[in-house]
Amino acid sequence: MASTRPPTSGAEIRVRPPATKMSVRGAAALAMASQFGAFAIQFAASVVLARWFIDPDELGLFTIAFSFVSLLAVLQEFGINRFVAGERELTDETIRTAFTVSLAISWAIAIACVLAAWPAAAFYAMPGLLPLLLVIAASYFFVPLATVPMALLQRELDFRSNTMIEIGVVLANAAVALALASRGWGAMALAWGAFAQQVARAGIAQWRIGGRLPIPPRLTGALPVLRFGGFSTVLSALSQTGARLPELLIGRLLDTVAVGLFARAWGLAAQLRLLVSGGLATVFYPAFARARDAGEDLGAHYERVAASVTAITWPAMAGLAACSVPVIAMLYGANWLGAARPLEWIAVSQILFIALPLHVELPILLKRMRPLLWRFALDTAVSVVLLALAATVSLEAAAASRVAYGLAWLAIHAPFLHSVVGFRWSALLRVWAMSALATGAAVLPVALSYRLWAAPDEAGFVQVAAAVIAGILLWLVTLRQTRHPAYGEIHHLAAAALGRAGLSRMVPAPR
Repeated sequence: MASTRPPTSGAEIRVRPPATKMSVRGAAALAMASQFGAFAIQFAASVVLARWFIDPDELGLFTIAFSFVSLLAVLQEFGINRFVAGERELTDETIRTAFTVSLAISWAIAIACVLAAWPAAAFYAMPGLLPLLLVIAASYFFVPLATVPMALLQRELDFRSNTMIEIGVVLANAAVALALASRGWGAMALAWGAFAQQVARAGIAQWRIGGRLPIPPRLTGALPVLRFGGFSTVLSALSQTGARLPELLIGRLLDTVAVGLFARAWGLAAQLRLLVSGGLATVFYPAFARARDAGEDLGAHYERVAASVTAITWPAMAGLAACSVPVIAMLYGANWLGAARPLEWIAVSQILFIALPLHVELPILLKRMRPLLWRFALDTAVSVVLLALAATVSLEAAAASRVAYGLAWLAIHAPFLHSVVGFRWSALLRVWAMSALATGAAVLPVALSYRLWAAPDEAGFVQVAAAVIAGILLWLVTLRQTRHPAYGEIHHLAAAALGRAGLSRMVPAPR
């Protein structure tokens, strides 16, 4: 099927877009549904693995291996995804050039990851680390086969295909990890699960795009791709350093058990954040690109995006922090209770990072890459210093340093994003205040239940479930009563979903 976007230089662009152009609102809803499905699978798999097959020490060993390889493999993507998704004029030749560059760089990095496995294992002096490093590194040979296809699907707002990919890869990971863990493979089961995930991503993405490869290879016109990719690679390397360094430093300064507990806390917070808002960036980036091309006011668009993201994600993260002890105990068991306090700090830190959505994507889209780069370098340096100091004290101190880092991150990026997008400070502060009020309302029942029912370490499922349901109801009431901008979007989606069952009137209209 030909693309709905006409070629700009006479070359045909063979992309499989959806049969009907999806609206941004519809794409956002489908992206959230995709994230929910992926979260449900990952969450169920993590609970089963943690309760019966994988202990903190084994998870810590896998996390060190995965973090080390990921730190190198971040160079693979080379900004190709953002280049293809955001390029104004995209021809078939440009796509083939981008794909060729992606394959050449990605496979060179994958070879480097394999070769680096031996010195990394020697540095940590852990015999079981080497096979994990080799399996995880080998999985990255499949990454470039999905990079350009997924960018093309994203460009066309084909989030039905994106949903198939996201669900398919987590199913592959979970199935392989569970099958091997049940046979006593330990940390190696997690490594082969990660391998299966990359294979599945490449296979499904190629299927949905119609089997596209750069045949014959093409390097003509590669300079714009390399120029964009060089910047994006440095930016991604800084971002990945900040994301992966905690596990690597904790593994070196503390032990694998501490790494496993930190990874469990970080993973649970990250999974919940992805569930609530993770898929929205893939929707809003091409939507902002179209708004930019149409000459629309991006500041007003950004204010609405920030309102929706903070209204939904802040209460989720605050609720996770408030319920950390009973959640860890009920889901993972007593062996993992050491992750509860780190989870509180990490969940609170996520509230700060969520306050500025699209802080990377929009400066890239609007060609403000150089000032973004030095700010990323500054915030990465702050993260490393704070973490290195805190990790010498304890695991909880290392987790608490993420809150201090979040405050510094906000101070570094907020003024710059204002200059890029042009949002109104008064509007954004008002959105934050309204979202904070709704967040307080959402966690109030949990806090009261601890005082009136049972303490966190004694709280059971009924108590937590009742408090969460009451919190959701209070959250919705607060959003509506304060006329929060996000309530209109929530009402529209809920009314559409319940309308099929004739229950649309159960959702009160915005005031």
